[in-house]
Amino acid sequence: MFKGSYVALITPFKDNGQIDEKKFEELIEFQIKNKTNGIVPCGCTGEAATLKHEEQKGLIRLCCDIVKRRVPVVAGTGSNNTEEALLLTQSAKKAGCDGALLITPYYNKPTDEGQYLHYKRIADETKIPIMLYNVPSRTGVCMKPETIARLSKVSNIVAVKEASGSMDQISKIISLCDIDILSGDDSMTIPMMSIGACGVVSVAANIIPEKISKMTNDALNGDFKSAGSMHNDVFELCKSLFIETNPIPVKTALMLMGMLNGVMRLPLCGMMKKSETELKSVLKEYKLI
Repeated sequence: MFKGSYVALITPFKDNGQIDEKKFEELIEFQIKNKTNGIVPCGCTGEAATLKHEEQKGLIRLCCDIVKRRVPVVAGTGSNNTEEALLLTQSAKKAGCDGALLITPYYNKPTDEGQYLHYKRIADETKIPIMLYNVPSRTGVCMKPETIARLSKVSNIVAVKEASGSMDQISKIISLCDIDILSGDDSMTIPMMSIGACGVVSVAANIIPEKISKMTNDALNGDFKSAGSMHNDVFELCKSLFIETNPIPVKTALMLMGMLNGVMRLPLCGMMKKSETELKSVLKEYKLI
């Protein structure tokens, strides 16, 4: 259902820390103009952890209003509190989203059964297409392929964003079930697509949306020579966007490109000078600044 390049959209803030809705619209239009296949607001890259629930709901509604069905919108609605995740997902459906991205519950580290019950309840009570999100580096728990396979039998759980960093994990999921797999790591997109993944939820697409879209769609069309060449071309840039905690580098990159003020909400803050110098060097190499 979800294929190609989905941008993990950043959330722009004004200098006073409030959400910049005008800039948010500009960034969405930039994505659509540059052929991004879908928009993912309010995920980890969108600093959802620092958004109040009403802000999150408002941004999701605004995103749907701006996009106007030109591309799918898959809103980040996850939480480690099942009731909160359910309410956010219900709100995303009401706003007109095409799907919801739900992170594995973090901090409380649920068992396999707890993960299953969490996702199943939300799926059953919302009926919106759901993309699971497995990112153990953020959550402290890794969803087992067997749990993903079990959840894939729920009719509206249709995809998984995989950021475990393990090709064995991807291979096992593919061997156990039929579910759309999207990369959660830009540097692993084409390796994952070569064994059956169908796209990426991309941080790098915030700054090079057309390249990420072409790379993934070339792979979907079977042109892995072109896709592999593009993967090699953008690899260093993709890695540079994770030299500090995401989304610090990508917001800094957009600032250096003149597209953003770079403001983040605490506890995230500006880059260390050494890291910023390294990032600036890579951006110059790619002729982005």
